[in-house]
Amino acid sequence: MDTSKLKKFAQFARRTLGEQVSAKLALVLSEGSAASRESAVAVKKLENAIKSHGKEQVIERVAYTWFNRFCALRFMDVNRYTRIGIVSPAEGQFQPEILLEAKMGHLDEEMVPAKTQQQITDLLAGKAPSHDPQGEAYRLLVVAACNAWHQSMPFLFERIDDYTELLMPDDLLSGNSILAYTREAMTPDACKDSATGEPIVEVIGWLYQFYISEKKDAVFEGLKKNQKITPENIPAATQLFTPHWIVRYLVDNSLGRLWLLNRPNSRLAEQMEYYIPPEQVETDFLTVNSPEEIKICDPACGSGHMLTYAFDLLYAIYEEEGYDATEIPEKILTHNLYGIELDERAGELAAFALTMKARARQRRFFNKRIEPNITVLEKVSFSREELDEYMGHLGRDLFSHGLRETLWQFSEADNFGSLIVPKVGNVADVLATLEAKDMAGNLFLAETHQRVLSVLRMAEALTPRYAVVVANPPYMGGKGMNGRLSTWAKENYPNSKSDLFAMFIERGFDLTPKYGYSAMVTMQSWMFLSSYESLRERILSETSIECMVHMANMVMGIAFGTAATVLKKGGSPQSRGAYCYVEYEDIGEGNKPVEFPPRNERNLKAAQRQEAA
Repeated sequence: MDTSKLKKFAQFARRTLGEQVSAKLALVLSEGSAASRESAVAVKKLENAIKSHGKEQVIERVAYTWFNRFCALRFMDVNRYTRIGIVSPAEGQFQPEILLEAKMGHLDEEMVPAKTQQQITDLLAGKAPSHDPQGEAYRLLVVAACNAWHQSMPFLFERIDDYTELLMPDDLLSGNSILAYTREAMTPDACKDSATGEPIVEVIGWLYQFYISEKKDAVFEGLKKNQKITPENIPAATQLFTPHWIVRYLVDNSLGRLWLLNRPNSRLAEQMEYYIPPEQVETDFLTVNSPEEIKICDPACGSGHMLTYAFDLLYAIYEEEGYDATEIPEKILTHNLYGIELDERAGELAAFALTMKARARQRRFFNKRIEPNITVLEKVSFSREELDEYMGHLGRDLFSHGLRETLWQFSEADNFGSLIVPKVGNVADVLATLEAKDMAGNLFLAETHQRVLSVLRMAEALTPRYAVVVANPPYMGGKGMNGRLSTWAKENYPNSKSDLFAMFIERGFDLTPKYGYSAMVTMQSWMFLSSYESLRERILSETSIECMVHMANMVMGIAFGTAATVLKKGGSPQSRGAYCYVEYEDIGEGNKPVEFPPRNERNLKAAQRQEAA
């Protein structure tokens, strides 16, 4: 995929949408504006949001919301998942197909509410005063389409009934509109594999990384001036899209390996290009009786690249086991795949990407209204008095010391993310008990109750239960950490406190049971620096290194060396792992190795501990 056009578009879109939303905000808030008369409640919400978060953050959030939606609608148009082109014209036309149909009197009654249908009809017939009747009609159509998609994908298409609609860009139909540039960048070749017909969901991840790239650059410029990375800037500073071959290597040698150990006669290896078979027969492995039992987690899932490839492998596993093809996508999203993310916007895209994978395999998948298991971690705080009253109302016997501690742990979730280790041990049971409580009769405690449930759902996602953990975790050294994160890291991760990626290595194998796999691509420094000596000792004593690809500078497009490592918790240190070294010169077309594993002097198998003679 040629990503240069995507990068140029995403950076342009961020600047343009920011300017357009900012201009609309000034207009909406101007004295005597039409919005203040016609949408007073929405304007009040907007004013409160600015008071709580600041004008710049509100503008940035709304701009990105529309970027997300426009890109998602274009992606679905190209793959014909929309019944009619929402942002795309029919072949040979210039205006979006849905607008041309409306001009001919054809409106989708299921999508467009009756009141909105009448507004659109009046605008297009010249019966309603407007300086831009077609533009206004089209805006109503886009809002209706987004609200209709809310039923299938509420995580991406929240109902638009507030200031988000008021701040929607005006120019959506001209040749210089943001939608014109969206179509130009998101070509059919970028969104759909012409040979297989499969959607290319990776385009979503690339767009997101490029959208935030300028903000990321600004954060790193600040580091040079000794400005620490604040919680709200952690996502922009640490997002890094993973090359597809590295994703396949990690998933092939964790999920794929686990399945082949349980089904020695499986033919799954035939489609795993980067799978390295074990040198000897393994007898100690995690027993899997059915595909539904395999839970896979990416604790820093970003836009979902690891999970979407895991979807493909799981689909093949279910097929091999003889499952009905119409049931497989639902089973995968319900039972197998779990993502955890700090950045709400990236989490939305991960859920969208998985939904697109499922829809590609099952034409009626949207009707099932299944939400992928993507948990976006958020900051949730309680006052001591609030919790005391809540616990007193429900009965203090329900609230163990571990549960009370857990409810406090997420007050800085925006800073610590998936590194939080919940104190409560039986979170699923506690969550089920509290979900059964009816708090509707107590208005004050009902809101507290919902926040308690939110914390417990986040805690459940962070509870050890995954057969496979796979990730490209964030990289951030101590110099970039804000003071609170640095102190917390020293207290909670003394072996790996020097960088976030190293803390995630520890967190990874803590999320798995014995014989589970943790597969991550990280900086190479954990293998060499004295500051990671304790971490290395823990890895060598508690896990076996099943395989590793050590990569030179620029192999991943970044100016330092990296390592993709698959660890098996509780594996024998005498087992011989497979190691290889990939140099920048080994990378060919498609941003992947010309040959794998490469044939060089650093392609070998070795045990991490040698038996005494």
